[in-house]
Amino acid sequence: MIELLPPNLPYFASIALLLIGLYAMITKRNLIKKIMGLNIFSTSVLLFLIAMGYREGGAPPIEVEGVTHYVNPLPHALVLTGIVVALALTSFALILIINIYKEHKTLDSEKLTKL
Repeated sequence: MIELLPPNLPYFASIALLLIGLYAMITKRNLIKKIMGLNIFSTSVLLFLIAMGYREGGAPPIEVEGVTHYVNPLPHALVLTGIVVALALTSFALILIINIYKEHKTLDSEKLTKL
């Protein structure tokens, strides 16, 4: 089934998610929607890293006799680190948004810049 997909599909999906996340961060006025856009943006970067680490016919990076074509484990390690960083950033941003709402009773970024 995976053989039927175009080989560049993960790159196009990554670019599409990147543009959607960037659009949400720039155009939306609600702070929660901006954070959602940031999460979509970071997911696109993680998808790109996974797509870069994929090798056709590659084996896991475990020393086995007769296997010479291995998958690079570095992108996968970077993605795991990126997931943790994205989770921490999202939780911190949501805590800030809760405090902003308690203080100003609004989540509209344009109203907040006028304060």
